[in-house]
Amino acid sequence: MISLAGRDILHSWPRFVLTGVGLGLLIGVTLTMAGVYRGMVDDARALLNNSGADIWVVQQDTQGPYAESSSIHDDAYRSLRVLPGVARAASVTYLTMQVRRGDIDVRAMVVGFEPGQPGEPGYLVAGRQITRSHYEAVADVKTGFQLGDTLRIRRHDYRVVGLTRRMVSSGGDPMVFIPLKDAQEAQFLKDNDAILGERARTAANPALNRPGVPGLLEALQASQTANRNVNAVLVQVAPGADTASVAGEIRRWKHLQAYTRPQMEEILVSKLIATSARQIGMFLVILAIVSAAIVAFIIYTMTLGKIREIAVLKLIGTRNRTIAGMILQQAMGLGLIGFMVGKTAATVWAPFFPKYVLLEPGDAARGLLVVMVICALASTLAIRVALRVDPATAIGG
Repeated sequence: MISLAGRDILHSWPRFVLTGVGLGLLIGVTLTMAGVYRGMVDDARALLNNSGADIWVVQQDTQGPYAESSSIHDDAYRSLRVLPGVARAASVTYLTMQVRRGDIDVRAMVVGFEPGQPGEPGYLVAGRQITRSHYEAVADVKTGFQLGDTLRIRRHDYRVVGLTRRMVSSGGDPMVFIPLKDAQEAQFLKDNDAILGERARTAANPALNRPGVPGLLEALQASQTANRNVNAVLVQVAPGADTASVAGEIRRWKHLQAYTRPQMEEILVSKLIATSARQIGMFLVILAIVSAAIVAFIIYTMTLGKIREIAVLKLIGTRNRTIAGMILQQAMGLGLIGFMVGKTAATVWAPFFPKYVLLEPGDAARGLLVVMVICALASTLAIRVALRVDPATAIGG
């Protein structure tokens, strides 16, 4: 029995291979989109892992510090350290901004932390940790910064003394770590013109210049330049302590919001990146439909080009099931070539994407299954045409 699929592929292999490559690039884009979503989820989990916290304590009625803004007093950690079950607690700030190195701006999340406390970079790939209380920084390698570089953050310069890896925000921005006091100043301190204007308005307030309230005006003016806020307190529980119970005590007695690791992961994955996930899902559906249309068109065109051959096969007694199987083999072969090209392409170009692309073997296996199903469904149009071919066509002119 002549293999119609093999014969046709060998006869028109340039067109078949080029079609497979084109389909493969489309499949590669599909796998990359799935990898982008996986990378976003992995970035969110990496952010939680790198914080070293078991509980995130933030402003009441907020979902901070990553999904919403949060501001609490920087001495809140003291009252948390004395709670039963709490091993360590430390203040931390997060600020996404443009960090300047010379004439180059890099978008990064600037993290203010206390050395040796939760929030400190877990490991370094080069250099050392921050040891001075001011003007030193540790940067993620994704920023492109090198040891010894001088960074400009707001009004001060910082020297890069250490490099770390996979320290990113939930949006994939690399992190730059600086001392907590410097970060508070960068985030909360007003510029000089704003401070002067605020002092002028305060001094012009008649209620603050009464003889009976000496020193009140000076105290208010001094408070306008103080940095008393942080975004969150990172809490580590003692061994054997129940994290949920400790978080419940914080919410009950401290008038603050406390999130455990599962709760914070739910906020980041199900809420913060939910819109992006739906958008990626829409793209995946569109790409699947386009892929099916391409396969259906190519197989249909190739089938029309061999109507006489199909008629000859019918004339010599070939069963419809055999003819349908040959067309299906051709479609599946096209899908297999496309998947191999797509998987190779996605693996090659994934490292060059600005966002982290995580290609999981499970997604590749599911992708192969979906491609085969799409090719099988796309071949049905060509099979219907082939089955309606009149054997007399082989004899006609």
